Amino acid sequence: MRQWSRITKFLSFFCLCLFLIVSCTPRPQTTTPASGSVNTPLGDGRITVGTTSKPRTLDPADAYELASLGLVFNMSDRLYTYEPGSTEIKPQLATALPKVSQDGLTYTIPLRQGVIFHDQTPFNAKAMEFSIQRFIENKGKPSFLLSDAVASVKATGDNELTIKLKKPFAAFPSLLAFSGVCAVSPKAYEIGAGKFKPNIFVGTGPYKLAQYGTDSLRFDVFDKYWGEKPANKGVNVQIQTSPVNLFNAFRTGAMDVVYLSLEPDQIRSLTKDATNDKWQAISAKGSVVSYLVLNRNQKPLDKPEVRSAIASLIDRPLIMERALFGQADPLYSMIPTTFDVSQPLFKDKYGDGNIEQAKKSLTAAGFSKENPAKVQIWYPSSSPTRSLAAQTIKALADTKLDGMLQFEVKPAESATFFKEGPKGLYPATLLDWYPDFLDPDNYVQPFLSCSKGSVDKGCEDGGSQGQGSFYYSEAVNKLIDQERKEQNPEARKKIFTDIQAQVVTDLPYIPLWQNKDFVFAQKGVSGVQLDPTQNLIYKTIKK
Repeated sequence: MRQWSRITKFLSFFCLCLFLIVSCTPRPQTTTPASGSVNTPLGDGRITVGTTSKPRTLDPADAYELASLGLVFNMSDRLYTYEPGSTEIKPQLATALPKVSQDGLTYTIPLRQGVIFHDQTPFNAKAMEFSIQRFIENKGKPSFLLSDAVASVKATGDNELTIKLKKPFAAFPSLLAFSGVCAVSPKAYEIGAGKFKPNIFVGTGPYKLAQYGTDSLRFDVFDKYWGEKPANKGVNVQIQTSPVNLFNAFRTGAMDVVYLSLEPDQIRSLTKDATNDKWQAISAKGSVVSYLVLNRNQKPLDKPEVRSAIASLIDRPLIMERALFGQADPLYSMIPTTFDVSQPLFKDKYGDGNIEQAKKSLTAAGFSKENPAKVQIWYPSSSPTRSLAAQTIKALADTKLDGMLQFEVKPAESATFFKEGPKGLYPATLLDWYPDFLDPDNYVQPFLSCSKGSVDKGCEDGGSQGQGSFYYSEAVNKLIDQERKEQNPEARKKIFTDIQAQVVTDLPYIPLWQNKDFVFAQKGVSGVQLDPTQNLIYKTIKK
């Protein structure tokens, strides 16, 4: 009995000590599991971003898709960048806007000092010269942006870069803000056609690449970054296989922020629940425009009156409601409203759903209920939004025009659609445009320019031929040449007004809508912003 009593006392004392040890030991923090990534503790200051956009490459000289450019953007610095909500560039690795020669051909750029790359290599003018030459000479997908414009690039001092153009181009500084035209380490990369490194990134930006997997990336804060440090301790990017998985992962709280690409009905659902204070819905005016292309070489669209009738028929608010669930804004110029030069001339001249005006134009062209104008509208089969938009336009004509104008809606497999469009096979097509750089020129020159053509045959080689409208106007060609040379903003604005007036008369295109970008964030997450080029800005996010 005494022996058992001693054992009992010992066990009691042992249990008390064990309890005290366990109670005093710091508890491990709860982790949030995420497929394909290292678990990170809640409260560690890192942000988890969810997306379905899988990058093809992280090499800035070859990155041309939004999925890749968004990642490069957050790890890099360019000579110039944008403030959120503004299309005006500001210096980043440059210290001032370029000094432009009187002939508009030479740009002299002062550079920031005290900057280093992620591999500790010093940044200087020679390194920026290398980066731009590599962008051009490696001949990646976006290389034409600079190769078409730049004659030479040279370090003319330790902290001075001089770029000479082949011909004047007033929008050139905006090209230097393109995510791919960033500084990369000369020690980590090499110049040569096709010499890309898709799985690494070595730049000067606020984050360095710590992990690159098939379904996840890890960005760690670069502790020697020259500028303002990120508000968070790093970012984990989770790539989901479908919008459904992305939608569900966010709803269950597995992700702090989700961006690209949810379906319209999912965006509508999350936006509705955000009003009930479940999470945050952040929207921003986008830079992507959607439009209807009218092929002037196809009957009956060769008649200006038929193109005018279609412009009068289009009812943008109806399309917004039925095809876009209010997730876009009506657009009345091919230049979006993000630029102050945009003029709503289509609204002034044609309005929305102007049925009587459409009927008058069709009658003037010789069409009637007995002799209808018939037009095919083609769209990529992978786009449910374009399908709904095409069906809405067709239904409007069927119910309002007494059979005078009949649309046939035709889907095509995406690869075929984009291959055949420039060949002139489609009478009308529904397209969207993601700008290469933020300047009104990028909504004008790729649509209206024509280097070879005539009034009779239309465009045989040039921007409008590539878009499938085959528009040709010598007057517009001259206006484009003028705006590209003009350095005075007010004079340039007047030229853009003249171009828009010509488009509203000639009708090679009918603008339809301008997208809105949506980001969703959990409660307690702040600093969620988009830049004007649709990039989610990682460094301002915190929780």
